[in-house]
Amino acid sequence: MAELYAFTDGACSGNPGPGGWGVLLQARQGEAVLKERTLCGGEASTTNNRMELLAAINALEVLERASSITVVTDSAYVKNGVTQWIHGWKRNGWKTSAKKPVKNAELWQRLDAAQARHAVKWQWVKGHAGHPENERADELARAGMAPFK
Repeated sequence: MAELYAFTDGACSGNPGPGGWGVLLQARQGEAVLKERTLCGGEASTTNNRMELLAAINALEVLERASSITVVTDSAYVKNGVTQWIHGWKRNGWKTSAKKPVKNAELWQRLDAAQARHAVKWQWVKGHAGHPENERADELARAGMAPFK
């Protein structure tokens, strides 16, 4: 049975500044890639964290039916946020433990809704460390940013 992976990345030129997000979706059987799809987009004025979140959101929202998927990100912010911090934020009415509003709350809420439809495993990889699929996601993020530079 094929396994589904989404390799996601965000990029920003200046923080804030023009930014982009990229997604490499792959259906794999072992090491063999059976099918592949790429996505990218961007914004004129944004932050790196927003682009990292939008990459993960778009990876999950594009799936037409409930799926089992591994999302691979180089963003500790996204991985820790969605697997750990989000539970407390939801309990606290989207406030941090310091009672301040959660930054990017609307994107966290969108990611929470997107992942609720799927069985998602979250995996972190070190960015810019030669991981081929992460490097491709980075290229897609830069392509998404290009029209806004």
